[in-house]
Amino acid sequence: MIVLQSTNDIRKVSLWLGHSDLATTEIYTRADPTEKLEALNAIVPPELRRGSFRPSDKVIAMLKARL
Repeated sequence: MIVLQSTNDIRKVSLWLGHSDLATTEIYTRADPTEKLEALNAIVPPELRRGSFRPSDKVIAMLKARL
C-alpha cells in the first residue's frame, strides 16, 4: 500500500510485487478509499460550455412530432 501511495502508479506496484496481471494489483486500490478519492480529485473534468448549435426548422418539426 505504501508503494502505491508513494508512486501513484499501479503498474510499478504490479511489477514490484511480481504480479502477472494488473487486475491482481488493482485489489490494493480497493483497499484504500483515500487513494481512490485522491485519484478522482486529480482528474480535472473538462469545462462544459454552452453550444452554438442552431437546429433547422425541419429538425425542430421532427422533434415536436415525436412528442
